[in-house]
Amino acid sequence: MQALAAQKIAIVGRLVETSPDSVLSNLSRALAETVDNSALGDVRKLVEAEVVERQFRNAVMEPLTPMFVGVGNDSRKLTFPLAALPLIWRGLRSVAGVELDDIRRIADADPPHPGLSARYDRLVETAASELRARINPEFAAAADLCDQARPDGATELLACMHIAGVVRRAALVLPTWITHPGSESRLSARPAYNDALAVSESAGPYYFQMISAQLEQCWMVLRIISAVIEKPTERYLDVAELAGFAEALMEEVDEALTLIATFDPEAGPGAGNAAAVRAELAVRQIMEMETNVALNRDRGWGRRIQKQRRKLASAVEARLREADLAVMAALPMHEINQHGIRRTAPRLSCEPDAACVRRAETLLSFSAGLRSAVNHGGFLAAWGALVEKLSTVLDLYVDETVRQIRLDQTGETACSEAFLDVAARFSHLVAGQKAGELVRRRAQAARHHEPQIAVNAD
Repeated sequence: MQALAAQKIAIVGRLVETSPDSVLSNLSRALAETVDNSALGDVRKLVEAEVVERQFRNAVMEPLTPMFVGVGNDSRKLTFPLAALPLIWRGLRSVAGVELDDIRRIADADPPHPGLSARYDRLVETAASELRARINPEFAAAADLCDQARPDGATELLACMHIAGVVRRAALVLPTWITHPGSESRLSARPAYNDALAVSESAGPYYFQMISAQLEQCWMVLRIISAVIEKPTERYLDVAELAGFAEALMEEVDEALTLIATFDPEAGPGAGNAAAVRAELAVRQIMEMETNVALNRDRGWGRRIQKQRRKLASAVEARLREADLAVMAALPMHEINQHGIRRTAPRLSCEPDAACVRRAETLLSFSAGLRSAVNHGGFLAAWGALVEKLSTVLDLYVDETVRQIRLDQTGETACSEAFLDVAARFSHLVAGQKAGELVRRRAQAARHHEPQIAVNAD
C-alpha cells in the first residue's frame, strides 16, 4: 500500500506534536500493530518518535508541564495554554539542539548521570531567556499565547521558570510532605520555600501554584502552605495572594453539594456511586480547611465552612430518606388474613418493578459509598439508623419470602425468586457482600426444598 505523501506526513506530524499526552498515548496504542509499509506506517513512526521525545520534554520541563492545560485561562489556578508548550520546546530545539541531544544521551544512560537535574534546570533557564527576548519566532508565539490567555501571562510563566529548579527538588519529597504532614515535613518544606524566595521576593504564590500542579488533588497544597506558614489565617492568605487555593476548594465543595442534591435516582447505581464519591471528597476538603487554616466560626471562611457542613449533612440525610422509601416501593408488602390473623407479607403476585428497583439501587449505592465519610461528615446517626432499619426490614422480607416459597402458598415461585434476587442486591449494598451472598444461598436452598418437608420442619 502506498505511503502518505510528504506534505501530508508533515501535517500529521504537527498534529501529533501538539496533541495532549492522553491523546498521544491512545494513538500509540491504536497504531502499535501497524506494519511499516502500510499507509499508516509512517504515522506510527511519527507517533513513536513523538512519544519518546515527549517523555524527554516532560522530564526537562517537569516543574512546569502540569501547568499547561487547555487554553490556559483557568480562573481557579495558574495555567498556561497547552499549545505554548510544544512551541517552547521547538524553540529550545532550534537554539540548543546540540545540548538537548547531549543531555538526552546522558538521560538514557543506565544509571542516569547524577547531575542530570542541574542540566535540566539550565535548559529551562535557556528557555526563559529566549521567552523574555521574544526574538525566536517559536518563543515569541508561545509568549503571545500566554498573554492572550491571561493578563501578563508570559511574565507569570517566566516567574515560574525562574524557580523551576527549586520546585524540581521539592517534588522529590512532595509525597512525604503530603502523607506525613507535621513537624518533620516543616523541617524540609520551609527551606524549600525560602529557596524560592531567594530567587525572587515575589515568588511565593508562584511556588505554591507550581507545587499544587504537581499534586493529583491540587487542594492538598494547603497542607504544604500550613507546614510553611504554620496554620495561616484567612487574612494572611489573602495578603500573601494565596487565598485562591482555599476559595477554589470551597467552590468545589459547593459543586459537590449541588450534585448530591440534584443527581437523578433514575440514572442507575453509577450515579449514586459518583455522588457518594463527591460527598466523601467534600468531607475531606472541609476537614482540610479546618485542619490547615485558622478559621473563625462566626465570620468569613469559617462561617462558610460551617454552613457547608450543615448543608452537606442535610443533603445526605434527604437522600437517605429517599433510599428508605425507594426500598419499600421496590419490595412491596400487603396485608393478608391467615387463620383469622391479619399480618403484613411480601406481595409476590407479579415481577419486581424495574424502575422502582433501579431507583432503590441508585440510592442504596449512594448510601453504601458513604461508609468512609459518615464519622466526620455529620450524618452518622441518620446513616446508621437507615442501615439498621433496612437490615431488619430485609431480613424479615427474606424470611417471609423463603417461607412462602417452601410452603408454595402462592404458586408463583418465579416472582418470589425474582424478589429474593432484588433483596440480595439490596442486602449487599446495605450490610455488605456476605449479607447478599447469604440471601442468595437461602433462596437456592428454598428453591430445592420439598414443600411437605418444609411444612413438617415448621
